[in-house]
Amino acid sequence: MTMQSPNQPTVFSPDANSSRQLRDAFGKFATGITVITAPSVDGPIGIVANSFSSVSLDPALVLWSVDRTARRFPYFDAADHYAIHVLAAEQQDLCTQVARNAHALNDLPHTLNADGVPLIDHCLARFECRRVAAHDAGDHVIVVGQVQRTEMRDGQPLTFYGGNFGSISS
Repeated sequence: MTMQSPNQPTVFSPDANSSRQLRDAFGKFATGITVITAPSVDGPIGIVANSFSSVSLDPALVLWSVDRTARRFPYFDAADHYAIHVLAAEQQDLCTQVARNAHALNDLPHTLNADGVPLIDHCLARFECRRVAAHDAGDHVIVVGQVQRTEMRDGQPLTFYGGNFGSISS
């Protein structure tokens, strides 16, 4: 058996047989964690996403992506309004609850904005958005929203790296 040195890179071409390796390679990028919320016919809905990015300052646009095979996809595909919550380090339990249960907000404190979008308090930042575009992107859909209202506070971010939660200090 050939042992690979820890300093030697793993090289591969992404295909159906290397999806775990590709996922691990994507996990080398440390990200913040967001919870996206939206109203739905079944009540408030939430999904965890680390595929969030600013797009434009004028107009204020953001994007995130959602797996089209996710059970929660139909809710977000139908949502004209949603909120993106950038989680603080102390919100790891909230993140875990939403990741496990699309309807976790039924048991978590939240308010509703004028569009009926569930809003979570104590996040580092919150972006209340109106969907302006959706783009097919492989097995995901990239959702672009125009930010209508923003809230932010100081604190440490909840991060994700290599399949683990963490935080960084400023």
